[in-house]
Amino acid sequence: MRRLPFYYGWIIVAVTFITMGIGVNARTAFSLFFSPIVDEFGWDRGVTAGAFSVGFLVSALLSPLMGKLMDRSGPRTVMELGVVLMGAGLLLAPLTTQPWHLYVTIGCLVGAGSICLGYSGQSLFLPNWFVKRRGLAVGLAFAGVGIGSIIILPWVQLLIDKSGWRAASWAMGILVLTVLIPLNLLLYKRPEDIGLQPDGAPKPTTATAAAPSNIVDPVWAAVDWTLPRAIRTPQFWWLSLGSFCGLYIWYTVQVHQTKYLVEIGFSSTSAAWALGMVSLIGIPGQIVLGHLSDRIGREWIWSVSAFGFAICFVMLIILQSVPTLTLVYVMVIAQGALGYGFTSIMGAVVSEIFQGKHFGTIFGTITLAALAGGAAGPWVTGVLHDIYGDYTLAFLVGILMSALCAIAIWLAAPRKIRAVAGRIHRIAKPA
Repeated sequence: MRRLPFYYGWIIVAVTFITMGIGVNARTAFSLFFSPIVDEFGWDRGVTAGAFSVGFLVSALLSPLMGKLMDRSGPRTVMELGVVLMGAGLLLAPLTTQPWHLYVTIGCLVGAGSICLGYSGQSLFLPNWFVKRRGLAVGLAFAGVGIGSIIILPWVQLLIDKSGWRAASWAMGILVLTVLIPLNLLLYKRPEDIGLQPDGAPKPTTATAAAPSNIVDPVWAAVDWTLPRAIRTPQFWWLSLGSFCGLYIWYTVQVHQTKYLVEIGFSSTSAAWALGMVSLIGIPGQIVLGHLSDRIGREWIWSVSAFGFAICFVMLIILQSVPTLTLVYVMVIAQGALGYGFTSIMGAVVSEIFQGKHFGTIFGTITLAALAGGAAGPWVTGVLHDIYGDYTLAFLVGILMSALCAIAIWLAAPRKIRAVAGRIHRIAKPA
């Protein structure tokens, strides 16, 4: 490959940024299609919303298979498969006349595509390109979701208002296919595939000193980690528990926050604004926290993110008695500026513990646990609300899950296996 004036890893970051901005928001656009579909067909809201739930289930079930495919074929195959599936789902959805049509298109096809194009798929290869600036690179790449939501979702809503949801779905499908198919041809799994080193570092020679290693536990790092070997370690289960709890609290807040704010007296406009501001604040939040994780360690930032969601739950409980916008502002800032830090480090943490040629399979399996948490959180919260008549106990459970999330990452202890760039100097040198 022709040598570029800058490190090729930043092209990988840019491609991921655009792919996430389009791919993740293409799935999110279903929330905009929801109302006109219900109005047109007169279906129950639960029946219509079931398409999104089916998509979530499909994503969870396919996650380990996606990881295995990444290990065998690399990111081009995984991403292009995701593009084709998502594009097909969006182009076929306008043909819907029965609920099952929506379940197949928006649910199965778009859901299957989104697991490839979203956080899970990108985390399977992006961390390979950086060591010193891994958190920063992932944070920058994943910020594409927030930027995309600002640009794409208003555009989709404009199309719905002018031409209907079918035209908007077709437009999104065409955008996904025409932009992402050629763009993802630029992807490579690791820098070594094109003769480079992580971070763009020069290849060590006999005349130059090798760069300091970030390996803290050489015995662990020397293991050829397969899924059967990984699942026999406590680290695997602590990571799975931490990931489960992380998405449990994330989706609990996201799904129930808006309706709850309306129920306690805020206008629907204020509630929608709160949700939108979270995504906006999350853009600098995940970049800054990702960069900070490269300096102080992943455990601290994971804990900070869990603490951010704990603050959200505390604010939501207090808001029931003191419904003021000031507390809403605190909740929004905590959720976006702190909570969104999860996205910058989840893939990095698993990579630093189970790095190797089978990483995709291992990460895909841990992602299954994470998605199970994302499904359980909103459901358990809803059930507790129905039983007790309010959200107090459900939000207290959320605080407990936030604490458990933070504890789990410290017990997984990625710092004891590979050090982040800001901690490499602390690795003990042999006498």
